[in-house]
Amino acid sequence: MQNNAPRLLLAGTGSGCGKTTVTTALLRALQRRGVPLAAFKCGPDYIDPMFHTEALGVPSRNLDLFFVDETEVRGQLARHIPTGSVGIIEGVMGFYDGVSGTTDTASAAHVARAADTPAVLIVRPRGQSLSLAAEIKGFRDFAPNTLAGVILNGISAGMYPFYRAIVEKAGLPVYGFLPPIPDAEIPDRHLGLVTAAEIGNLQERIDRLADAAETGLDLDGLLSLAYTAPPLADETAPLAPVVDKPVRIAVARDKAFSFYYADNFDVLRALGAELVPFSPLEDERLPENIGGLYLGGGYPELHAARLAANRTMRDSVRAAVLGGLPTVAECGGFLYLHRTLDGAEMVGAIDADAHLTKKLQPFGYVTLTARRDNLLCRAGEQTRAHVFHYAVSGDEGADFDAQKPNGRAWACIHANDTLYVGFPHLYFRANQDFAASFVRRSAQKG
Repeated sequence: MQNNAPRLLLAGTGSGCGKTTVTTALLRALQRRGVPLAAFKCGPDYIDPMFHTEALGVPSRNLDLFFVDETEVRGQLARHIPTGSVGIIEGVMGFYDGVSGTTDTASAAHVARAADTPAVLIVRPRGQSLSLAAEIKGFRDFAPNTLAGVILNGISAGMYPFYRAIVEKAGLPVYGFLPPIPDAEIPDRHLGLVTAAEIGNLQERIDRLADAAETGLDLDGLLSLAYTAPPLADETAPLAPVVDKPVRIAVARDKAFSFYYADNFDVLRALGAELVPFSPLEDERLPENIGGLYLGGGYPELHAARLAANRTMRDSVRAAVLGGLPTVAECGGFLYLHRTLDGAEMVGAIDADAHLTKKLQPFGYVTLTARRDNLLCRAGEQTRAHVFHYAVSGDEGADFDAQKPNGRAWACIHANDTLYVGFPHLYFRANQDFAASFVRRSAQKG
């Protein structure tokens, strides 16, 4: 299948330059014009796509060249930019920042090259004048890339002509600016930005950003640039059901558990799962007639008292997990299964306590290798995953080995015939056999 898939990647000079702010502003401003849109995020981040979704009302998808190959990334764009729509891709960290820190593998620059997508660099001038031209010229000339322009962020309308003239000395066109908008800023916390669902006036903030985008950004120029991207073809093999009839898998979805990849849901559904949402905060017990349980990541530590107070749900989950219900739990979902979290009673299916620290634990991309046969795979089989947490567990498990690209390795994850629970987040397209095994085992239980 070939798709014209007009698209644009918004890159940054580094974290903190305003990629999410500019991306969200552009999405809403274009939506106001009636432009059909699709959103994407480079890398494994969960939270930024939530803001894309709030701005658009459609899922935002991750593009990650550590998890999948270039053919798959091109296929994702071809599949998920509908005919007549424009794709807006938000970069990750700095434009060239890749997996190892010494190469640009899996960086925003890599994604843009692999998908032949024009990139616009978001720049926030700080205490600079002509030096800004040298910085931008360095980004332009450092390595093969698709850079096609610059957006200036955090500057006033009065200073825009001054900075535009400086940027043009670096040989790149300027597609406008966004001014500082303090009352539209999005707060953050230990895992990154506050989630979209937690900001009561989020739509008002997004509208403020869009107002500024309509005034300061060259929306026509950015759209024209997106249409210079060449067509894409989806050359990936479609998934087929691995079960005879749909199997119900319960998925925890509420303010405590919201970190999921849209593509993970796509994969599970394509393999034959019927996903049944439930709330560990609000519901009394697990849904009926389920064959599996999926507890994603999130912020259970912020809702520990309410999770503890919902004893009937905790009892329901503990009985199901200990009774052999096929269960996948990642990070926040793993914490929920502990005996306690910061002293608050949790499910108790993992006979250990967990607590939050002020220090980021070993984090980043990992390759997981199974030490034993388990719910998702056989001993020795591998998948790629991502780890990012401040919590520690009294028993992290030891049924998989996790290895970072720099060689650092450790044991983690509790896994057996019906269980995969631990800190690493899975991306099912990295090894679709893991997802297929989960669906099959859930069908057997159901």
